[in-house]
Amino acid sequence: MAENPPRIILVGRPNVGKSTLFNRLIRSNRAITHDRPGITRDRMDGVVRRKDMPVFGIVDTGGITLDAHAMVVEGPEGIRGFEQDILNQTEAALKDATAVAFVVDGRDGLLPLDEHLAAHVRRKGLPTLCVVNKVDGAEHEDERMAEFHALGFPLLAVSAEHGHNMNALVEDLIALLPEDSSEEPPAPPTLRLAMLGRPNAGKSSLINALSGEDRMIVSDVAGTTRDSVDVRFTKNGKDYVFVDTAGVRRRTKISDSVEKYSVNSAIKSTTKADVTLLTLDAAEGVSQQDKRLMDMLNTRKTPFMVLINKCDLAPRNALDQLRKNVNELLSFCPHVPVLLVSALKGKDIGKILPLAQKIHDECSVRITTGKLNRAMEEVLTRHQPPVVKRVRAKFFYLTQAESEPPTFVFFVSDAERVPESYTRYLERALRKIFEISHAPMRIHLRSSHKKKTA
Repeated sequence: MAENPPRIILVGRPNVGKSTLFNRLIRSNRAITHDRPGITRDRMDGVVRRKDMPVFGIVDTGGITLDAHAMVVEGPEGIRGFEQDILNQTEAALKDATAVAFVVDGRDGLLPLDEHLAAHVRRKGLPTLCVVNKVDGAEHEDERMAEFHALGFPLLAVSAEHGHNMNALVEDLIALLPEDSSEEPPAPPTLRLAMLGRPNAGKSSLINALSGEDRMIVSDVAGTTRDSVDVRFTKNGKDYVFVDTAGVRRRTKISDSVEKYSVNSAIKSTTKADVTLLTLDAAEGVSQQDKRLMDMLNTRKTPFMVLINKCDLAPRNALDQLRKNVNELLSFCPHVPVLLVSALKGKDIGKILPLAQKIHDECSVRITTGKLNRAMEEVLTRHQPPVVKRVRAKFFYLTQAESEPPTFVFFVSDAERVPESYTRYLERALRKIFEISHAPMRIHLRSSHKKKTA
């Protein structure tokens, strides 16, 4: 496995444009950006790649106030109450950092908070570049950079929003790296896992419990997580990436534009993950939104499992009833596994990653045509298709069209004469024969009037 590239941390007070800069550098709209201060709370990792240049990591962090007590009352609404958590996340990122990009706002000029934060960064002793953001062209550079010389860092004027000086920024950041920096990108992770669920179901707590570190900010306040945050970690010699997402509420209840971005990002993250972990709150039970999410994941044939978190807070009889309710809701996709877990107490946390790996392995299965057709004969002998309109459909041939998820195509005399109940029987039989317990599966019936030859 290639070593991880050196990492540069974006640091600055709230609303100076760190997330917009992060998105520009990684060439992807991963971090949510908004005019409102305090949108970013958790730190977010990305990789900067440019042709013929060393690869390096970039980390977006929340806006730092340094004065947690005063800012609880006076600070921007988005970070009120999270000041210490954001500072802790930034401090943890700085421990592994190679250099710092200290971001300031060229339109606002040098503020006392910038000076306090610059002194804090200076004490870390890391190579630092002061990035003067929101400078929309070379004609404004001298005017908007002048007072930032007082900070004593090398300066570069950029506009993250309009892309001004972005190539120069990448070059200046590379200049901060040690000369022996590897040009190899990090090895791809073994497994990408997406957390999905309603606000405050305990998704961030589960990630912290699984990764063994306080990687995500955890709070009783619903909606603490906003960005879809990638958390890389290694467990038992295997590499994982967890994508923690914002809580998903019903769209009719979403009036806040930031939450709308968060929810869209959460749904999108499930399409990029290998396995999705749908997290329910044992104390809250199953909501209509949970049912919608299950239906969406099943319809899209997304590999997923259901985690009933906070099971330590619910009485035994209530838990049994909840599990029964969940299994009934999953009757249309009975292959989906359900685990009762507690991030706080550590109950059955160790079962999650092996089960996710099993689901992913099953998704990748490829079965030879010979084995498939022997299986088809066995299945048809055991239970023939029913007679529909005085005719029994004839099955000629079976093939696997694709994997991820496994997709099987039956060639039959008349697909319309095969009822849905028999299609479900075919799926159950194939799952049993080929030991595909938990992966989603697609079964297609295709009308054909002659037997195919292998």
